Amino acid sequence: MIHFVGAGPGAVDLITVRGQRLIEKTDVLIYAGSLVSDDFSDLLKPGASLYNSAYMTLEQVCEIFLKSDEMGLDLVRLHTGDPSLFGAIAEQQAFLKKNHIPYDITPGVTAAFAAAAALGIEYTLPGISQTLILTRAKGRTPVPDRETIEALSATGSSMAIYLSVKSAAEVKEALLLGGYKETTPAAIVYRASWPDQRVIRTRVAELDRAQQESGIEKTALLIVGDALLQSDFDRSCLYDPDFSTEYRK
Repeated sequence: MIHFVGAGPGAVDLITVRGQRLIEKTDVLIYAGSLVSDDFSDLLKPGASLYNSAYMTLEQVCEIFLKSDEMGLDLVRLHTGDPSLFGAIAEQQAFLKKNHIPYDITPGVTAAFAAAAALGIEYTLPGISQTLILTRAKGRTPVPDRETIEALSATGSSMAIYLSVKSAAEVKEALLLGGYKETTPAAIVYRASWPDQRVIRTRVAELDRAQQESGIEKTALLIVGDALLQSDFDRSCLYDPDFSTEYRK
């Protein structure tokens, strides 16, 4: 059985209980070592095999899938954050389906939520923003024209931009062209939840300068939106005494 598991945003103790238990009993672990902590290997039982997919191609990963299935072994494929977000699991699943190899998926905490915790914010503030966009800027990997940073910026919602910190200057221009103001709050959150986590607060107009001065070029999120201020928002209807629910009249 192949188990896709979300490792969470970085800190080992932010993996789900289910994910940890799967690692503890697995026979084989393939982990995304470029983004996932090596400390997860400490959870393995004696004799378990360990592979770092940072040095592997899709074909090499799939070969281990096939061999493990033929030998009746359990295998955990450990991805950073949540496997459904920039996890490249669809192509792996396609191989498993083609070869009739069973698999399941255990979700994990994505970095955008660890970043919110580090910033101490709520993305969805009544009267400010009720939408959170998780996206990335185009680079070596393209994005559809309808999903460019400029196009998405028209919503004015909260936005967490992955895999794009090195392109902060281009992101800034796209945000401004799309509709965000120069004064719109922004932040760079480096390695959210890791011991060396860094949080840099700025605004859209100075996003590229903040990135350059910080020297951060990878493993960071760009967070944008008025929700970063955590001010001037409306009271939640859910807990308003004049708002009835099925539990409270």
